[in-house]
Amino acid sequence: MTIDFIAMYAAHDAFRRDLERLGKAAADGTADAPAVLAGWANFRHQLHIHHSAEDSDLWPRVQRKVMDRPEDVALLAAMEAEHAGLDPLLTAVDTALADRSAKLPELVEALASALDEHLGHEEENTLPLMQEVLTEADWRAFTGRIVEQQGLRGAAVFVPWILDGISPAYRARFLKVVPPPARILNRLFWQAGYRRRGLWRQSAA
Repeated sequence: MTIDFIAMYAAHDAFRRDLERLGKAAADGTADAPAVLAGWANFRHQLHIHHSAEDSDLWPRVQRKVMDRPEDVALLAAMEAEHAGLDPLLTAVDTALADRSAKLPELVEALASALDEHLGHEEENTLPLMQEVLTEADWRAFTGRIVEQQGLRGAAVFVPWILDGISPAYRARFLKVVPPPARILNRLFWQAGYRRRGLWRQSAA
């Protein structure tokens, strides 16, 4: 059975979108605005959950399936190394935001480039491998790990954050993999709460 990776792709696109917003704010000199700082804090939180779940659950799960395939084992090691390589870039942006450094635009650009390269590597090479070796049960276990880490309070931000600014067709595809109770909560409460937070001042969830 084919695994639907729409949630993975949607999260990747949300990460790219947020760094594009931060880059614009850095270029405009508005990166110290509360809404921008709140958007950055949420980006950091979402990225931490995403990557920690991959490192602790997803990559080991895939590795158990490919232990006799050195190239695939090396690919998974590269995924972990790329995650670790992002940490100093994230810290540099944190510091530049706190210091209101003139270097912020170039640091955001460096982070965006490195993250986009990692996400592209994952999409081009690792997702096809996962499609080959993982079962639906494996995938549900991994996504369940993220749900557990998010909790209900986190889900109330995560779902509308993913939906922020995406096309109607993409929105519909993503919502198909969201459990019905969460879809209802999102429509009735979460979207409005997310808009009130005003992350990036561009929310369109």
